Amino acid sequence: MQYNSIIVTIATINFDNIVNFYTQLLEQEPKNLIPNVYGEFQIASLKLGIFRPKPENEAEFVTNAKSPLSLCLEVNNLEIAISHLTFLGYPPPGKISIASHGQEIYAYDPDGNRLILHQSTITH
Repeated sequence: MQYNSIIVTIATINFDNIVNFYTQLLEQEPKNLIPNVYGEFQIASLKLGIFRPKPENEAEFVTNAKSPLSLCLEVNNLEIAISHLTFLGYPPPGKISIASHGQEIYAYDPDGNRLILHQSTITH
């Protein structure tokens, strides 16, 4: 399995405020910005993404029961990544969806931490 990068993301329904905070904190504009959807900062080899969850997923991110943080793994082939997770005993509970950056699927690690595996359509 080849992973291209790991991106730490923060989900928020207060998108503009959070993007503004990190713009000021990091003293840089987002490298990628889709207004009210996704902003991405890059510091050396770490990427910090801030995204607004889709309305149907919003409750998962605003409750205290689950963390708003996600470990996003960019993969070359999403189908192979899903097969690999399934082989490991952690099949994704949902279906592939289309996001602003490509195809993605949610999965969870053994502790219940959210993983988002995505196959990008954006060239880096």
